[in-house]
Amino acid sequence: MPLTSSPEQPQPLREVVTLLKGWVERTGPVWVEGQVIQLKRRVGYSIHFLTLRDKLADVSVQVGVSTAVLDAAGPLTEGTLVVAWVRATVFPGNGSLRFECREIRPTGEGRLLAHLEQRKRALQAEGLFSPDLKKRLPFLPRAIGLVTAKASAAERDVVENVRRRWPGARIEIRHALMQGQQCAEQVTDALRALDAHPDVEVIIVARGGGSLEDLLPFSDESLARAVFACRTPVVSAIGHETDTPILDLVADVRASTPTDAAKRVVPDAAEEARVIATGRQRLRDAIVRKVRTEQDWLDSQRSRPVLRDASGAIALQSERIADLAGRLDRGIRRAIVREQDFVTSSRARVRALSPQATLQRGYAILTTDDGRTVASITDVEPDEAIIARLIDGDIAAAVIDVEPHDHDQEER
Repeated sequence: MPLTSSPEQPQPLREVVTLLKGWVERTGPVWVEGQVIQLKRRVGYSIHFLTLRDKLADVSVQVGVSTAVLDAAGPLTEGTLVVAWVRATVFPGNGSLRFECREIRPTGEGRLLAHLEQRKRALQAEGLFSPDLKKRLPFLPRAIGLVTAKASAAERDVVENVRRRWPGARIEIRHALMQGQQCAEQVTDALRALDAHPDVEVIIVARGGGSLEDLLPFSDESLARAVFACRTPVVSAIGHETDTPILDLVADVRASTPTDAAKRVVPDAAEEARVIATGRQRLRDAIVRKVRTEQDWLDSQRSRPVLRDASGAIALQSERIADLAGRLDRGIRRAIVREQDFVTSSRARVRALSPQATLQRGYAILTTDDGRTVASITDVEPDEAIIARLIDGDIAAAVIDVEPHDHDQEER
């Protein structure tokens, strides 16, 4: 029944919201189908929010969902198609229309994706995707193993590109179904056969693009474990760039296309020839530079005087020795002259101070008969014999008298 109201008698807002809440909740819980376009998980909260949109019409609603309901639904991603058991309600606080989700299930591709996501998480937890366990591809394998469908475009792309890049490459091909129920089993058998081949050093699993259902075998758990167990490096080339089956994650190398796989397993012969030619030219240039440097060093050594004339150094040293010898001789002569002059002057001084020089001037040296020098009148007595030593001989005499000098009279 519509509410009666007028400007003079308006209805209270609280009553209108309460009536709306009652009318909406009369619909009860209902299953709806929609696509998840936004998912917000709130850390630390028990209620989260996602936005569902109708598949055809531009209609979307916000749905509140508990952590338990989300975990039970498995991994949900934006874009997943789901069916949800929801109950509509109106919040009195702001009058907004909300939906409370009591159960949610992926459907169609969404359901497949959810199962695949659960499988990926389980295998990842076991370490099958660990980068540390990936094997490196050989630079130039003796033989290349190829698992693909017979006469398929993927086979042609791999073979033609491998032969174009490295004409002498050897390819061991094992055909298998690339879709359907027997695909995973046949691909696994082909992988094991090539892994046991003594010459095969890398294996390519190649298939063109397809739908999610077509590529589903390449997410098979048994196939993933078989690839992980291979001793030979495995290259996954399944589908297009946007396709990511589990085989891509467990393989040692993921190629975006079969053509990309061919480029990864063998080098480009033309490019390698250019690299070798460039390397040889760089090596040749380095050798020429080294020889030129050493030749310049030898020329500089040969240009030195000691190498141009080996006797030049001897002559130079001889001249130096002769110069030093001359300087030494002149120094010795000067020293001798100085010493001779010193001796001459010393002799002259000694002679000037000697008694002999005194005697030559007419003086005499008096001594007693027993040889004592007479230096004072007190050294002799009257009648004592004395000897007067002159320059040319001795005179014997006798002391007649001794008279002392009167110094005061001499001074006057």
